[in-house]
Amino acid sequence: MSPFISLKGKRALVTSGTRGAGATTVKLFRELGAQVLTSARSKPEDLPAEMFVSADLTTPEGCVELANTVRVRLGGVDIIVHMLGGSSAPAGGYEALTDKEWQKELNLNLMPAIRLDRELVPAMTAQGSGVVIHVTSIQRVMPLPEATIGYAAAKAALSSYSKSLSKLVSPKGVRVVRVSPGWIATEASLALAERLAAHHSVDVEAGKKMIMDSLGGIPIGRPAEPDEVASLIAFLASERAGSITGTEYVIDGGTVPTV
Repeated sequence: MSPFISLKGKRALVTSGTRGAGATTVKLFRELGAQVLTSARSKPEDLPAEMFVSADLTTPEGCVELANTVRVRLGGVDIIVHMLGGSSAPAGGYEALTDKEWQKELNLNLMPAIRLDRELVPAMTAQGSGVVIHVTSIQRVMPLPEATIGYAAAKAALSSYSKSLSKLVSPKGVRVVRVSPGWIATEASLALAERLAAHHSVDVEAGKKMIMDSLGGIPIGRPAEPDEVASLIAFLASERAGSITGTEYVIDGGTVPTV
């Protein structure tokens, strides 16, 4: 019996695939038969060198370098998963965000996807097939204005751009979809729960509840696991999702309170 999902023979690029949900996606793609290349600023010890490219994707030069390496090592690409994202902006709402802080948010959460797509998607349309997955965030529809106003705005822009791209390239055989996570139980987010717990002299479960409360609550009572996010991405990248394009899939345990 053939497996429900297979990526055998597919060439995949997963940005920021060295930790968290990105690393889990890389692992799952390999298990499903894909040839995978990933990038970050530094290589973890357990990742084979042939799978990794050191690149600063917040710069135009870093994106061009990665795209060129994809062409050389993979001979092209069939799947692009834009996992890169995050925020280092200070708290304090709009008044705390200088032009420099705004540019940092855009350079991390929007521009790498735009630049890499511009480099790599034309070859996908030329071959008449391909999948582009943009990882956005539920914060594009429910921002936390005190802390992540810039991040949320950049992810909203990424979502709008993704929809536009789908209209342009889907008629040429390239599907473009979005995955919108809520809180994911990554090493970094669990470390945040531990810091909150220590600061308030409570246990880690109480620290997790503080994070969930800051999001307005998570109906299923827990964050998404990295492998759950990776499984959704793998399905959307597979031929099982062959008629899905131009839309967004939310994986947030019910956090977003609206339809």
